[in-house]
Amino acid sequence: MTTMEDFEALSIDGKNVALKQFKGKVLLIVNTASACGFTPQFAGLEQLHESYADRGLVVLGFPCNQFGAQDAGSNTEIAGFCQRNYGVTFPMMAKIDVNGEQAHPLYRWLANEAPGLLGSKSIKWNFTKFLVGRNGAVIRRYAPTDAPKSLTRDIEAALAA
Repeated sequence: MTTMEDFEALSIDGKNVALKQFKGKVLLIVNTASACGFTPQFAGLEQLHESYADRGLVVLGFPCNQFGAQDAGSNTEIAGFCQRNYGVTFPMMAKIDVNGEQAHPLYRWLANEAPGLLGSKSIKWNFTKFLVGRNGAVIRRYAPTDAPKSLTRDIEAALAA
């Protein structure tokens, strides 16, 4: 069985990150964008990070430029934007594709484990969120319109499990 721990990614500053380092944590994985109508969700994601990190929540942001070219900047520019405008301290990863032939393997797995509406495997837009439990299995997919604060009950349940 594949779990989140089987994957690797690059951090936004280009370092290899084995996701197995998050074993036993609850992850909220989000494809982000700097120039999207949902970009203000960075503030809510940071608030979740600050509220629950000490209990085992890790928010992971994956910038993506596949939707309306809304994250066209370099990784350095994206990191600066997130820090400057939203005070982001949770881990941000290097920009990736979430759909198509070049989709990051983690996102292929996430989409397969938690399909969207009507069983769709593709990611429909920026700020699609996936909650992954302490056991490395996907608990749920959330739509871009789901505000981070609306995930609190599910996050608390995952942290208590």
